[in-house]
Amino acid sequence: VSGIFGQQAPDYRSILSISDEAARAQALNEHLSTRSYVQGYSLSQADVDAFRQLSTPPADPQLFHVARWFRHIEALLGSPCGKGQPYRLQASKGRRVQPQWSPPAGTQPCRLHLYNSLTRNKEVFIPQDGKKVTWYCCGPTVYDASHMGHARSYISFDILRRVLKDYFKFDVFYCMNITDIDDKIIKRARQNYLFEQYLEKRPEAAQLLEDVQAALKPFSVKLNETTDPDKKQMLERIQHEVQLATEPLEKAVQSRLTGEEVNSCVEVLLEEAKDLLSDWLDSTLGSDVTDNSIFSKLPKFWEGEFHRDMEALNVLPPDVLTRVSEYVPEIVNFVQKIVDNGYGYVSNGSVYFDTAKFASSEKHSYGKLVPEAVGDQKALQEGEGDLSISADRLSEKRSPNDFALWKASKPGEPSWPCPWGKGRPGWHIECSAMAGTLLGASMDIHGGGFDLRFPHHDNELAQSEAYFENDYWVRYFLHTGHLTIAGCKMSKSLKNFITIKDALKKHSARQLRLAFLMHSWKDTLDYSSNTMESALQYEKFLNEFFLNVKDILRAPVDITGQFEKWGEEEAELNKNFYDKKTAIHEALCDNVDTRTVMEEMRALVSQCNLYMAARKAVRKRPNRALLENIALYLTHMLKIFGAIEEESSLGFPVGGSGTSLNLESTVMPYLQVLSEFREGVRKIAREQKVPEVLQLSDALRDDILPELGVRFEDHEGLPTVVKLVDRNTLLKEREEKRQVEEEKRKKKEEAARRKQEQEAAKLAKMKIPPSEMFLSETNKYSKFDENGLPTHDAEGKELSKGQAKKVKKLFEAQEKLYKEYLQMPQNGSFQ
Repeated sequence: VSGIFGQQAPDYRSILSISDEAARAQALNEHLSTRSYVQGYSLSQADVDAFRQLSTPPADPQLFHVARWFRHIEALLGSPCGKGQPYRLQASKGRRVQPQWSPPAGTQPCRLHLYNSLTRNKEVFIPQDGKKVTWYCCGPTVYDASHMGHARSYISFDILRRVLKDYFKFDVFYCMNITDIDDKIIKRARQNYLFEQYLEKRPEAAQLLEDVQAALKPFSVKLNETTDPDKKQMLERIQHEVQLATEPLEKAVQSRLTGEEVNSCVEVLLEEAKDLLSDWLDSTLGSDVTDNSIFSKLPKFWEGEFHRDMEALNVLPPDVLTRVSEYVPEIVNFVQKIVDNGYGYVSNGSVYFDTAKFASSEKHSYGKLVPEAVGDQKALQEGEGDLSISADRLSEKRSPNDFALWKASKPGEPSWPCPWGKGRPGWHIECSAMAGTLLGASMDIHGGGFDLRFPHHDNELAQSEAYFENDYWVRYFLHTGHLTIAGCKMSKSLKNFITIKDALKKHSARQLRLAFLMHSWKDTLDYSSNTMESALQYEKFLNEFFLNVKDILRAPVDITGQFEKWGEEEAELNKNFYDKKTAIHEALCDNVDTRTVMEEMRALVSQCNLYMAARKAVRKRPNRALLENIALYLTHMLKIFGAIEEESSLGFPVGGSGTSLNLESTVMPYLQVLSEFREGVRKIAREQKVPEVLQLSDALRDDILPELGVRFEDHEGLPTVVKLVDRNTLLKEREEKRQVEEEKRKKKEEAARRKQEQEAAKLAKMKIPPSEMFLSETNKYSKFDENGLPTHDAEGKELSKGQAKKVKKLFEAQEKLYKEYLQMPQNGSFQ
């Protein structure tokens, strides 16, 4: 009521307090008559309650002001209610009001779940601080080329990171480390340095042979002690190849061949014996290497190669990158606090983590990720490193399960000053200190490869929670699945070790990413020809759809023509579109299930293709706006997944990096003009019957334009479809088409040859007079009648009635063929 009257009404509650109703109505009317209510008044709830104390409007016509107010309020609020009851708008005689509105029930929104290795279940993802997500990912140990195992982990985490950031709109802070201090790096750096020095000395052939024989002795002992079958196979291969390379040099020395021939054999042996000699040199001279710069040169080089590989794979760089060598002071402080908290102890210049003390604490748990692996000495020693598992080092521990936080440096190892003497960080402590420094006492996500769960990540958790004295350093632990090569573990011994650079020579970064998207990020992925062929076919399938939609959108229409009436087909396709979007959202909520997403996207494109084919069959253009919306959505999803690297507005980019938009927008108008000109020429050539022009037109389509990355698709009764496609793809398609045509030609020629042979055989048979047809079959028959029909078999027995009937039937058939033959020259059947 107050909203209707607008201005503040006078306070006439004192008037309404008059007990006599008639007197009260008279007083009200006199008061209201002093002001015109059409100017508008605002009544409070108290005013309305008091005014409605009147049971009926006054009957006296002079009290019309009161009567009007009474009827107006009654029309809005209904009849007078009991005290304290709310008034509701009701319809009154001669007036309509809005009905009561109820909100829709809606549906429960889908929530993101992630597979958490800490529980081995899919858990609802709840960041600790609103939409902000802190994420630490274990980076590579940089001592060699990055391989497909690295690609498995970093492409998968890149996809997860992009989905959380660009689809679910989390504010992701992504931190990754580079391990540039490690036992593997130290050993490899020393070996490289010592081998380079050995080469600089240019050893004589005899000296080289002597050194190789010296190196083979400890190598043979190592080979005999090796139990791992893959490693043993690799060592056996090295030994065999060294022995094969040694023989020619020995013969050359014995035969006193020329210097050039001997040098050639020396080069071959040095190449084959590099690993053997490097290991031997390190075992004899490694302790003499003291320059710390030698240990930084190797990781710096391979870190650069790693970053280049990640860029080539379109993996986003981390928000912050940490290197162990830059965080040594922080690591020392981290170790000291663990000792101060009672969970670490100093032994002979090294510092170890006391797993028993930590596990016995009520507020801590050791082995959260893989409790069943606690005590696995083989895994624990691998985690400690090759240079840290000597008998003296193992004897320094209180328990075999304890692990090194800080290692006292031995001769030939890099070192940094610390309270316990010169030393270097342990492997596990590096990530804890760097992640703790940047992300604090608790992070949302920690990621790494499946093989890092124990001991690395379990030890990380233990030492970090010992430092922060909490039980929640990581909220969600994500581990990517293994990678196998054609069903086998990737190993240099099996000669299936594939670097990222080698993989990119065979397939594009997009094709590799599509292969990963078509598999679950947490399960084993088999990198094989079948896996990649599936990815190639998927890429081609999507690309053809994008090219077809682009062709439809290029068709000229006026501004109103781009909005077309929808029929049942469009409504059905649009319903399917929204159903697929829902299914894709649910799949992404379900542990970022990209495998299901890719299947749903394929199904959506298949529905679009059926729709376009149906419209084409009736010579009608498909609805451009609907197809454009679907294509843009698919493009958007592929960009989120990192499968479209550039700013392509629709579909996969064309051409090289940074050229797609300019190339397509610049070239397409000219190609469209060429297509229309060609179509006009073909029409005239067909009408004027000029086959040479049609042949030239086909050659332009089949031979010339594919070399430029252009595909013309001719359709009867419809305009030519113009598509910009990768040149190599087109050339491959052309070669496959030629192979198919060649196969068809060969089959056709073979069919014609067989037909000719059959006709020749038939003609030869027709030439035989029926009286002679059985005479040559002496192995079957011995006597014949005057017409040449057999009467007795080869043994002299008379033919049975059935046999006689059969040969007579054959005789009559031959008689018919012979008559046809005799008539041939007359009817001209054979020339």
